[in-house]
Formats: sequence, structure tokens, C-alpha cells
Amino acid sequence: MATIQKQKQITLRGSAQIVTEFFDFSINSILFQRAIYPPEDFKVVKRYGLNLLVNSDHAVQNYLKQIMSQIERWILARAISKLVLVITSLETRQVLERWQFNIHLESPAQPSTSSSTTLKPAKVQPAQASQKTEKEIHAEIAAIMRQITASVSFLPMMTEPCTFNVLSYTDQDAEVPATWIDSDAKMISNAEQVKLRSFSTSVHKVDALVAYRLD
Repeated sequence: MATIQKQKQITLRGSAQIVTEFFDFSINSILFQRAIYPPEDFKVVKRYGLNLLVNSDHAVQNYLKQIMSQIERWILARAISKLVLVITSLETRQVLERWQFNIHLESPAQPSTSSSTTLKPAKVQPAQASQKTEKEIHAEIAAIMRQITASVSFLPMMTEPCTFNVLSYTDQDAEVPATWIDSDAKMISNAEQVKLRSFSTSVHKVDALVAYRLD
């Protein structure tokens, strides 16, 4: 007789791990697609049914690992609403691209007591009726990863050496390590914007967009 397996419910911690892993792969893919580092610095990793490129330089790996570790803590604390990857010209210090990932808490949570500032906490959305399977979540993430790969078809070509920074939008009373410093939003005036797909874990929803300078 066939048995019916009960769908495992995704916890806040499990969702935080999924979202953090997505950010890690997304940033690595963007760094490769936008030629921030040479192609030989990347290795192929199989994830979400795709061949993804991950930077293999130890310094870059350690830097991103520290960032992702802190991002996961903020997600668990319900203290982060946005993660932004900023690509800047090394020569002019102009912001050329701004990849923004918005984090929405979909399951019920305790309301934040912070005041309203430019660093806003995630908004709480009504809980979804059904849990999503890991396969469904990975399919949604894979669709975003394909969009990142396809971004070279519409984004301006990088013709100068660039660097990157990661910005986080956190609750005002969030615990912030000394290694993180205050920053302006690194906005691009009169930017073109392209909205990317979103994915949901039933606990968090993440949507994305890229803003870029045309001139």
C-alpha cells in the first residue's frame, strides 16, 4: 500500500538558510556576469538544477562568508528588509549598478517597535495557507538565477575596472557588528530599472530589481 509523506514545514531558521544561500549564489553570479573578477577566479557548482559560478578566491570567499553569516542572523531576528549589491567604478567612484533584494516576512511575527526611518524593518504579510515544497522553492530561485545570467543582454557593458559593496537595510535597534559601517543608499539618479522575478519560502518572500546607469 502506498504511503503518504507529510510535507515538512519550513521553519524561520530553515527559511533564513534558504534566503541566505540564495543571496550568496546571486552575488557570486552577478560578480561573474558583470566581470568584476576574471573568469578564471570562478568555479562551477551545481545547485537548483543549474550550473552556477562561484568565486574561488579565498579572500573573496571569506568576505562573502562573513557577510552571509551576519545576514542570516538579521533574518532570524526579523531585523532586515533589504540587501543591496552596489557596483562602483574604481576610477570615478560612480555607482554603475544597484542590485536590490527586498525581504518580506510572510508568516505572522511580533511587530517591530522601531521608529520609522530610512532603515525600515520587514513588513509582515498575512500567512500563506499552504507550505511550499523544496522543489517548488528551488524552481522559483532557478528562474531568478537564469534572469541574472541573461542580464548581460540588456545591461550596459562594463568597460572599466569596478568594485562592489554590500548594503543592508536593518531595523534601527538591530545589533550591528563594528565591521559594518553606516553608508548612504548609493542611489543612481535617473536610473533605468528592471524588475526580476521573486521567490517565496512560505515564511519569507524575496523580490529583486536591478537599477543601472545608461551613460
